[in-house]
Amino acid sequence: MNDFGFENGSRPDWVPAPLAEPSEHVPSHDPAFQFEAQTTKAILAGFAFNHRVLIQGLHGSGKSSHVEQVAARLNWPLMRVNLDSHVSRLDLIGKDAIVLQDGQQVTAFQEGILPWAMQRPMALLLDEYDAGRPDVMFVIQRLLEAEGKLTLADQNRVIDPHPQFRLFATCNTLGLGDETGLYAGTQVLNQAQLDRWTTVCRLDFMAEASEVRLLLEKTPGLDPDLATQMVRFAAMTRSSFRVGDLSILMSPRGLLHWAQGVAIFGGALASVEYAFLNRLNADERGLAEEMLQAVGLMIQEKPEP
Repeated sequence: MNDFGFENGSRPDWVPAPLAEPSEHVPSHDPAFQFEAQTTKAILAGFAFNHRVLIQGLHGSGKSSHVEQVAARLNWPLMRVNLDSHVSRLDLIGKDAIVLQDGQQVTAFQEGILPWAMQRPMALLLDEYDAGRPDVMFVIQRLLEAEGKLTLADQNRVIDPHPQFRLFATCNTLGLGDETGLYAGTQVLNQAQLDRWTTVCRLDFMAEASEVRLLLEKTPGLDPDLATQMVRFAAMTRSSFRVGDLSILMSPRGLLHWAQGVAIFGGALASVEYAFLNRLNADERGLAEEMLQAVGLMIQEKPEP
């Protein structure tokens, strides 16, 4: 295996070399991160060929982390922006502000997120892309054009992107809105804008072996058999979530919280109370306890009579 998780011989020969210049904006390298091959190829193509890459998947599946960890290995600076309802057009483009200049208060234009990032060797990651306000989304649409230039009408400026500027985004829905009620605040996305993304990929949760390996590397001392049982329980919650039997699922992040609590709270069953069970209503909790028993955890930790 190499650093991007590809099997021997399957690493694309076009993977870009890491950037030479160090930067405080390069994400921290996580050596335990488990890559998914197809998503990783799409992200690498984004860096190598300036593709605009949109990643869709359920919460906790590792969409943003994939982009961050590819950037970390390429030594590529990255700026992550959450498109919540408070991010406005002015936040993205910029606005006039009063500043001190030679001891005098003057009005000057302060660049927003997009002009600042575009003029640098920088990957811009837009999280919760399907929650962005319509006026914000039309600003972003300009960056999805072939040349990706940004016009600042108020400043009579056209900004050409830096040759190493890259654009990525993540979303929970497919841009058609949320009919389940699970992702409040998401919007129906403009299909003309979605069509401008070079690559759209869907990321599911990692394979069992990869998730077990992640738990063991992140939680020294965790029993391998217990880690396997925990991962199988998490997979069952995800299957039940998809068919509507559970209102929440256990993400890889939740698994790590569970694993880290095993030593603190005195066992897997005690820890899962805090990490997952206490979030469920009575009916769902009963179903989750049946899942625990199905993977052997309830039987394993029951006291002997």
